[in-house]
Amino acid sequence: MPPFVFLDEVYKSFDGREVLRGLTLVIRRGEALVILGGSGTGKTVALKHIVGLINPDEGRIYVDGRDITDYAENEMLPIRRKVGFLFQGGALFDSMSVFDNVAFPLREHTALTHEEIEIKVRGKLKLVGLEGVEKMMPSNLSGGMRRRVALARAVILEPRALLYDEPTTGLDPITTKWVSKLMRNIHEDLKITSVIVTHDIQSAMSIADRIAFLYRGRIKFVGTPDEIWECDDPIVHEFLRS
Repeated sequence: MPPFVFLDEVYKSFDGREVLRGLTLVIRRGEALVILGGSGTGKTVALKHIVGLINPDEGRIYVDGRDITDYAENEMLPIRRKVGFLFQGGALFDSMSVFDNVAFPLREHTALTHEEIEIKVRGKLKLVGLEGVEKMMPSNLSGGMRRRVALARAVILEPRALLYDEPTTGLDPITTKWVSKLMRNIHEDLKITSVIVTHDIQSAMSIADRIAFLYRGRIKFVGTPDEIWECDDPIVHEFLRS
């Protein structure tokens, strides 16, 4: 069976600046893979290629056995139903209630009745530990609560994979630990493929089955959390030590 995602020799530049420089990465079905690295190394750019938000200059992108590199926008819709995306900061609609934020993908992509939508929304909010907040507005939520609402929205269509873009950025250490544990629980409960972009080492260690270390647009290491501590690459070693 092919991997869920395969990035094959991907190159991407913006305004003449190379961001990805021949990135090759295999993401296995059902694993939790953390893409670890410092700011500006191309982590988020790599993630956005998987759902067609960015197209490569060179290389190929495979998702669920399909070569999506040259897909048009309408061809990407079935792929995006399979792959949930948790944007950095959550990207909630501030003018919508919690209920309407989580229900949004169901209203856009299904023909479910209001009663069916209500059952699903309440179920996903319960999954992330948020019950009874359906009528609240995002502006009245803490940073951690906003992140959990966004997570409920990301899984509402029951995707096969879930992509996280810096899910703990801006959160305090206690909330970061709680959100990291929640991400791991959801990965195991829903039995999905999880891809997490972060520079947070502690969060990475608590979530990952494998870690891919990205540096200047290329993968310098792929292995388990235990194996990365044994890596003798000086750049990887310096990142971990810092």
